[in-house]
Amino acid sequence: MKIGDLAAKTGVAPRLLRYYEEVGILHPFRSGNGYRTYGEPAIDRVLQIRELLEAGFTTEMIREVLPCLEAAKEETKAPECPAVKDLDGLRRQLSSIERRIDVLQRNKHAIETYLRAWEDATATAADGVPVPVAE
Repeated sequence: MKIGDLAAKTGVAPRLLRYYEEVGILHPFRSGNGYRTYGEPAIDRVLQIRELLEAGFTTEMIREVLPCLEAAKEETKAPECPAVKDLDGLRRQLSSIERRIDVLQRNKHAIETYLRAWEDATATAADGVPVPVAE
């Protein structure tokens, strides 16, 4: 697929995809006429890059860790990854991700509780029983 197709499938602007190529985290094929072409795995790669950026990783960290993550998908044990130079930084990122997951889970639970209460109140109102109005 061409860069415009990849952009449409991932929601990432072509300019940003070219930047990912420039910093070495996305690797297109070049056709005979010089156009960038991407295989289907590029979709998952771009989405993974976006998720890592949202989690606070820098493009340099992503460049180091992506090959390790790719290898870990294919193996049952953690691969040797000499490319990762800053293991302490990677551990900090993991801690940050775990904290974000905890916050998201608490917010998810609070929203679910609110929605259940709202649905129960709505069902009760539909049955003709008065529903107290919050002030």
